[in-house]
Amino acid sequence: MTSTRRSLLGQASVAAAAGTALGFPMIARAQQSFNWKMTSAYPKGSPFYMDGPGSATDLAKRIADMSGGRLKIQVFGAGELIPAFEGFDAVRAGTVEMNHANSYFWTGKTFAAQYFTAVPFGLNFQGMNGWLYDGGGIDLWNEVYAPFGMVAMPCGNTGVQMTGWFKKEIKSVADLKGLKMRIPGLAGKVYANLGVDVKVLPGGEIFPALERGVIDAAEFVGPYQDRRLGLQKAAKYYYTTGWHEAATVSELLINKAAWDKLPKDLQAIVSNAAAACNVISEGWCQKANSEAMEDLVKNQKVIAKPLPDSVIAALRAETVKVLAEAVAKDPLVKKVHDSYMGFKAKYDRWVEVSEEQYHTKVRG
Repeated sequence: MTSTRRSLLGQASVAAAAGTALGFPMIARAQQSFNWKMTSAYPKGSPFYMDGPGSATDLAKRIADMSGGRLKIQVFGAGELIPAFEGFDAVRAGTVEMNHANSYFWTGKTFAAQYFTAVPFGLNFQGMNGWLYDGGGIDLWNEVYAPFGMVAMPCGNTGVQMTGWFKKEIKSVADLKGLKMRIPGLAGKVYANLGVDVKVLPGGEIFPALERGVIDAAEFVGPYQDRRLGLQKAAKYYYTTGWHEAATVSELLINKAAWDKLPKDLQAIVSNAAAACNVISEGWCQKANSEAMEDLVKNQKVIAKPLPDSVIAALRAETVKVLAEAVAKDPLVKKVHDSYMGFKAKYDRWVEVSEEQYHTKVRG
């Protein structure tokens, strides 16, 4: 009995040593588990952001499944644990380990954060992914957040968004003056410079504000989510240009101290699950929006049209000014801006001979 037991123990020791030599994690390490909390800027039940393919809930499930339950994440919608726009401070303080939102909500913390959600007249979904994953964008994102003790990565994308809903037709730049509009991010600053009274409201507050006349116009996401909020019942002009957000990135914000405590394999699982949700969520948007847009125009008598060229020209000119002012004030903004615009210049030249040729000569 003693001889047999010694033999078995010896075999187990050899196997463990061999496993370690081959790079397999030690049994004790493999048993490490973590329970995290993730808040969101969007209410519980929100399609794309909180429910469905690529949402915060889907991301948490993928991480749990891929890690064999070693990393479990409890997801809280806006208002359940903290208010919608307090995720940055909650992650920074370590109150929660993660937040799921959009980085342009943190412009009051650092202007450069906005580049990682969307830039007016900027990169589309394909181009944004090119810059983030292979053009140094994610590294710059983390450089921007390093002073706050946080890291970030993309975990979703809406693709091109709609300009928004307006109670009155926009015929010229003059029609923007005095307009009360819900619009976040860089676009909000651009509109403000053209005389718009800009409001930043959580998604759940947009419809009642538009219906009651607290605001005259509102931008949210796209046809599916806008229809779900009922915005077509409060305004009938739906402008389609999407100048302000050609691709809107969802941000997974993580407390750096908590991140550093994760084993490398769990860090890899989080990164890969977030990348999967980034692609999957945009695919969902394409199907959902195409169906919803058809319904809005055909069945709900929405007037869908692009903004006049003169308005687009004014918005473009003002965007250049807003960005130039920010670049002149902050070396870090300049560093991010130069990287983004340098990548965009090369990408635009590629698009001219690829995507644009397809859309104008092949698609029909």
